[in-house]
Amino acid sequence: MTIADRWREVRARVDAACVGAGRDPTSVTIVAVSKTHPIESVREAAAAGATDFGENYAQELATKRAELPDVRWHFIGRLQSNKAKLVAGHVALVHAVDSVSLAQELAKRAAGTLQPVLLSVNVAGEETKGGVATGETATLAAAIASVPGIRLDGLMTMPPPSDDPEASRPVFQALADLRDRLASELGRPLPALSMGMSSDYEVAIACGATHVRIGTAIFGSRG
Repeated sequence: MTIADRWREVRARVDAACVGAGRDPTSVTIVAVSKTHPIESVREAAAAGATDFGENYAQELATKRAELPDVRWHFIGRLQSNKAKLVAGHVALVHAVDSVSLAQELAKRAAGTLQPVLLSVNVAGEETKGGVATGETATLAAAIASVPGIRLDGLMTMPPPSDDPEASRPVFQALADLRDRLASELGRPLPALSMGMSSDYEVAIACGATHVRIGTAIFGSRG
């Protein structure tokens, strides 16, 4: 299958998952994860209809954005503060902010623009992954939301790897529930939930995902 074929299949499955969950398909953004794939592959996906692309590495994002500026870029990896200048003000959404200091650096580097971000939550408590523990989210969310130049739009997470998509459901539901509690405590909407990848995005959509990060199912395996 070509990248265009795989994109169309993913788009159809996302639409079907939305319908099955009683949701409008336009409520879910497919972030095509293009990290380590060549710009030609990104162009092929864009020509097929993809509008949003996700990168994990700041320098790679900057290089690709310069070559393809007319799509929406997302930064989905763990961002070092010293690379914030390559991301801030240049992406639609930073998916994995997990400290006030990073939010402040993004704000400083955003050159007067408002940078939307998500708080990264380590729902499953995995030692090998970044993100804030669920018990610390309320304090950190309030602090990040108060940084001038930053707009906290919601939460993101990654569940433990599994061959069974249903194994991710408790993590996704926990993030959705946490988002609802935080929105109530903060007294402001947190509309975005970034969760679900190639192996489990349909389960994520059933649990309320607004952004699904899909790489392999669109671009194929990395070389």
